[in-house]
Amino acid sequence: MSRTPRDSAPARQDAGAPGHEELQVPVPGGRLAVSRWPADDPDAPVVLALHGITANGLSWARVAHHLAGRVTLVAPDLRGRGRSGRLPGPYGIAAHADDMAAVVDTLSPGKVVLTGHSMGAFTAALTAVRRPHLPTALLLVDGGVGFPVPAGLDPDTLITSVIGPAMRRLTMTFPDRDAYRAFWRQHPAFAGSWTPWVDAYIQRDLVGEEPGLRSSCSLEAVRTDGVDQLGAEVSGAVHRLPLQAVLLWAERGLMDEPQGLYDERRLASAGLDPRLVRTRLVAGTNHYTILIGDEGARVVASHLLAAAGLPGADAPGAGPAR
Repeated sequence: MSRTPRDSAPARQDAGAPGHEELQVPVPGGRLAVSRWPADDPDAPVVLALHGITANGLSWARVAHHLAGRVTLVAPDLRGRGRSGRLPGPYGIAAHADDMAAVVDTLSPGKVVLTGHSMGAFTAALTAVRRPHLPTALLLVDGGVGFPVPAGLDPDTLITSVIGPAMRRLTMTFPDRDAYRAFWRQHPAFAGSWTPWVDAYIQRDLVGEEPGLRSSCSLEAVRTDGVDQLGAEVSGAVHRLPLQAVLLWAERGLMDEPQGLYDERRLASAGLDPRLVRTRLVAGTNHYTILIGDEGARVVASHLLAAAGLPGADAPGAGPAR
């Protein structure tokens, strides 16, 4: 493991935003970039947090703010994204699960609270299935529960229909960082939720030189992972969990549309074992703000503290467990 200088940019922009450490963890093919927000107590529980399909580890910064040093939060940039963007394949959810085991072995030998958002939730679920000794608790955030692919529909076509705008962004270039910031600020899911935490997360995605800045995300990694999470091994992991999990689901969708990824009817059709997965609606959030918005991050942090057995587990804005 190697350490890079502490990244204090969010702290400079907002006194309430804790700084984080930048670490490098050896994995097959190179080193995985990891952001870590250390707890005030070095013996505090550790949370391993996995981001979405075109995101990076700083998507968890607002949650880190609400955790307020009561746990150590470890958030890798998954293979093919962020500062791990140059790591080669093979990609796929199982490869990410293996990388997460390496992160735990290197940074926090023992058990961790495991959580993931969107694709990261699928990765967290599969990690728990493949490494049942690793998690003490599991929190899924607007992801991890899949649905059957309609007969005759090509999985790649389905993925494009769901995250098409995100995939198109990966082929775009931007003249400078302000242009990329402006691109994201007009995204309907981010309207009214722009903060220093969001800005740092978005800017971490950029690589290259002006005027040809582009996303760090590997299009091959995104396509491979997106299709892989539709397969039986990954989408079925939530039905084979070695421990009880909580699913927090957003009321609204990726473009802030009224229909979210989940609703009561869709979750009922998923056939979840209520003894294995408890579900909670986080009202007033969309697929992004459940993690990067203030109220969504507060709810996520509260559930993580509860999972770690710490006080502060009241979860405002979350509906009753089902």
